[in-house]
Amino acid sequence: MIGKIIKGKSFKGCISYVLDKENAKLLDSVGVLLNDTNSIINSFYMQSLMNPNLTKSVGHIPLSYSKDDEKKLTDAFMVKLAKEYMQAMGIENTQYIIVRHHDREHPHCHIIFNRVDNNSKTISDKNDHFRNEKVIKALKEKYGLTFGIGKEKVKTHRLKEPDKTKYEIHKAIQAALKSAKSWKQFEDLLTKEKIRLTFKYKGKSNEVQGISFSKGDYSFKGSEIDRQFSFSKIDYRLQQNNKQQSIEISQSKPNYSHNQSSTLENIGSALGGLFDFQTFGTDYDPDQAEYLRQQKLKKKKRKGLKM
Repeated sequence: MIGKIIKGKSFKGCISYVLDKENAKLLDSVGVLLNDTNSIINSFYMQSLMNPNLTKSVGHIPLSYSKDDEKKLTDAFMVKLAKEYMQAMGIENTQYIIVRHHDREHPHCHIIFNRVDNNSKTISDKNDHFRNEKVIKALKEKYGLTFGIGKEKVKTHRLKEPDKTKYEIHKAIQAALKSAKSWKQFEDLLTKEKIRLTFKYKGKSNEVQGISFSKGDYSFKGSEIDRQFSFSKIDYRLQQNNKQQSIEISQSKPNYSHNQSSTLENIGSALGGLFDFQTFGTDYDPDQAEYLRQQKLKKKKRKGLKM
């Protein structure tokens, strides 16, 4: 089970798309006239006028389920899940329709709701993507449902923007993380795919708080693409790749006997420490630190040019 949050400006376009699909079925509704498609559109539109300052008053959430759960997903059960989802997301006291589609292999429905509630207040979208993940996970566990549409199984040729670009970035990041040993290598691999990464810093410090990826006209936070693509998790993966490389290099070196090792150490001492090396903690990578420092300097220069 997955939920996708979409916000828009046109009730006409959204509702027409959802209701005009072949074999579309209106499962439930609240607060709208059901004479025909136009009456539903007008009902939403008239209420949105109560809060004209809200530019994106259209709330649209497709809920998709695994094909493995198809037998469970009667119309009644799909409505029950949709209502519990809306309640948990704080989508209450407003107009909505729930429409089931049959144009995909997997079961799914569309929730369209008015972000202007019955009292002319705006239904909050604060942290809605994060809350969406928590609610979906809770419903899945409660009813024994599965996440049926993993990113590896998505039919990318059927995707529209911005999802198409998001999955292209997802695929490129996955490939880069298989071989990159540092942030510099990681960025170089993504640049070849015309993907740009940007770091978010905490205040004026050098502490990185987050990361985003851009391609063409679209930009996404790392965690929006996949929960495994936050800055901290990518950084950990790169460190692990680097450590693994160090282990492989050390294992490929010839083993010296104790006497040979002692001889080498004595030679080093005799040369006055010429071959002494500075060591760092296992969590500190000077190349990584320098790379991030250079990235922040570039960011400051760009800001200076804009001013």
